[in-house]
Amino acid sequence: MEAAFRVLAEKGYRSTSMLSIAKEASASNQTLYRWYGSKEELFSALVKQNALEATELLQKTIEKPKPVEEVLLKLGVVLLQIVTSKRAILLNRAAAADASETGKLGQTIAEFGRLSVYPLLLRYFEKAAEAGELALPKDNTGSAVETYFNLLIGDIQIRRVIGVVGVLKRQDAQQRSKRACAQFIRLYGCEG
Repeated sequence: MEAAFRVLAEKGYRSTSMLSIAKEASASNQTLYRWYGSKEELFSALVKQNALEATELLQKTIEKPKPVEEVLLKLGVVLLQIVTSKRAILLNRAAAADASETGKLGQTIAEFGRLSVYPLLLRYFEKAAEAGELALPKDNTGSAVETYFNLLIGDIQIRRVIGVVGVLKRQDAQQRSKRACAQFIRLYGCEG
């Protein structure tokens, strides 16, 4: 998998072949095909691994019984570092290149990325609402999750993907998280 990331970074998705990955990994081409079946399946495995690491980190961050503001400040930094990481950007670029071919990588990124984070965050927000920390809209509690994603991430990930923005420094992620948290609390926080 590490070899696949190195080749992807060097050649881009379309020019990356199973053979080039096998050579980089000092493995046989047949072994890679036996393990993954195809280039698309190999990159789907990379997406799933990257997403699993992210989801585990988020789960630990969200499930600790701490005040909403504290959790969102920490969670925001984690999310920003994940979605703007070199690996995530490489995988998003690969998904964009694959969109007109199979579209599978984009679906995998959605399924194991945002769609796996969404229910975790929704559950946390609902718990916070039950504890009287948040006032969620009764007809659509999911809108709070969407609002948080939009406030936090906005267009930073796509700007990284297209090369307009460089690597997000931790200090920048902290500032962005702080701003998103303050705006979210203004919208959904309970008057205390």
